[in-house]
Amino acid sequence: MKIILLGPPGAGKGTIAKVLTQFDGSVQISTGDILRTAVAAGTELGKQAEATMKAGDLVTDDLIMGIMEERLKQDDCKAGYLLDGFPRTISQAQSLKLLLEKMGEKLDCALELDIAREIIIDRLTTRRTCSQCGEIYNVKFKPPKVEGICDVCGGNVVQRDDETAEAISNRLQVYSDQTAPLVDFYRDEGLLLSVQNSDGEEILGLLKSKLAIG
Repeated sequence: MKIILLGPPGAGKGTIAKVLTQFDGSVQISTGDILRTAVAAGTELGKQAEATMKAGDLVTDDLIMGIMEERLKQDDCKAGYLLDGFPRTISQAQSLKLLLEKMGEKLDCALELDIAREIIIDRLTTRRTCSQCGEIYNVKFKPPKVEGICDVCGGNVVQRDDETAEAISNRLQVYSDQTAPLVDFYRDEGLLLSVQNSDGEEILGLLKSKLAIG
């Protein structure tokens, strides 16, 4: 499957991606992933991105698209890919469309996870993360066995700075301003599949039906 995952922070894109990648061997790719991959590989574009980030500047769309092209041509993308957090703007979506046409590929769908704002705020403000291994907890339904201590590695379990109520409100506003317009863009392209409060298996079933896959 070749899918774009749309949804605000805390919508569950990462959780859904795990289910979908296990189904057909596709890979989950985020903007952060492609930047780190390019930098680690030492490609020319990766070197440019590293220099830009070290200078504290934003990576340009042209550079992002160049790195995305490199990433999508790698062997592990042949089975399919889930784009998580990319594209972020209409401009990037238009550039991605041209890139895929150039590569002789096309998207299967843009999957929107439509989650109510109050659910997202509750979900993220109660989430805790191990500062050492990244294991995720929730103070309501999945707390660590010992408060503040990771069950997996014994590291400190903390609330991330970007998961306070104020920070989450800011992140949701940025999403609304910059990324939410992609929903209409992909609806107009005939690629939008919008789901509400569904789990991974339910969404997989919907995708199988829509895309006529086994």
